[in-house]
Amino acid sequence: METQSLQRGRLIDHIQLVVRSLPASKRFYSAVLEALQVPISGEADDFFWADELVVSSVESDSAIGKLTGRCHVAFQARDKEMVDAFYKVALENGGTSNGEPGYRPYHPDYYGAFVLDPDGNNIEAVYHGPAQRSAASVEIRF
Repeated sequence: METQSLQRGRLIDHIQLVVRSLPASKRFYSAVLEALQVPISGEADDFFWADELVVSSVESDSAIGKLTGRCHVAFQARDKEMVDAFYKVALENGGTSNGEPGYRPYHPDYYGAFVLDPDGNNIEAVYHGPAQRSAASVEIRF
């Protein structure tokens, strides 16, 4: 039997959002990521990134001159207070409400908030509750 160790958060290598206004998106994402305690990792003239998220302008070589379509991106939050803080700063920095913080019926203790970023992407912060497995990695045997 082979054993592989999967790291949480590594199913996706990266997500790129190509946006209309890089300054507006940088203001928005800098604020919400700070509320989630995720730093901006780096930047250049036409893009910035944080962890697996890359946000670039249409002029960026990797954008091929086209905006991305509407996406839903959900960020993990440490607790309900972090979800609340995400929602508040998102609205203060160019976001639009798409669902106030609260419990959702997806599973017990699912607490999330939804905002639309400056380009209309549905951005969520979610706390899965204390009952959810909080291990940093999961071992799968097959």
